Amino acid sequence: MEATQILILSLVQGITEFLPISSSGHLVLTPLLFGFDLQSLAFDVSVHVGTLAAVMIYFRKEIVRMTLAVLRSFGTRRLDDPDARLGWMIVIATIPVVLLGLPLKSVLEMLRQDDTLIALVIAGTTIGFGLLLWLADWRGKRSRDEYSLNWRDALFIGSMQAIAIIPGTSRSGITITAGLMLGLDRKATSRFSFLLSIPTIIMAGLLESIDLAQAVEPVDWTALLIGAQFSFLVAYITIHFFLRFIERISMLPFVLYRFLLGGVILFLVL
Repeated sequence: MEATQILILSLVQGITEFLPISSSGHLVLTPLLFGFDLQSLAFDVSVHVGTLAAVMIYFRKEIVRMTLAVLRSFGTRRLDDPDARLGWMIVIATIPVVLLGLPLKSVLEMLRQDDTLIALVIAGTTIGFGLLLWLADWRGKRSRDEYSLNWRDALFIGSMQAIAIIPGTSRSGITITAGLMLGLDRKATSRFSFLLSIPTIIMAGLLESIDLAQAVEPVDWTALLIGAQFSFLVAYITIHFFLRFIERISMLPFVLYRFLLGGVILFLVL
């Protein structure tokens, strides 16, 4: 891989993984727009490792508190600790991905075989789920925080997340949308979405690593290391500023971007 390709793809992954605009869709579209060869599975794994490290370091204090609280809850068998409750809601919200991830992964593999088809799918999901995000942000009560979630809420958010394997949906976008529909405020639903990304990215990375281990292609370790480091830096900055400004700017800029991106894709394909 050339240095320009490595940096552009790492930048795209670092920005889009945690914004409601679909990282997978951008990783598929970027090579098509810039005329790059489609990046290897190994590179996709490396930039996801970078963004995973970013969210884990950013939320390191919360992760430690939740982990200790969840472990204590085994002894008390109670969820009166808010951190234990939040930790268990993340576990519950991960269940649909475990159950539906592999079946939906086969759909993704089928779509990737046809450039035109996957571009049309990305255009449709980008616009459609962008509209749903706008409606949820407009109609949502925004009166709850992430600690108020119950198991039904967690399963709903997790079920919505499971369909995000389809490019253009956006994992963060669909989980933020689900949280807004449940009455969470913007910052709370974004924080829950980011924390929920940790087990999700870990599982996706493990599945991709298994595929990678079975591949026979040579690995460009320099490209992987640079990609992971640069995506980590960009993702960390993105998380910080997104959470800092989201209550002021609303979801409208991301919705408009999704409409514009979907329209451009349709114009180029049709």
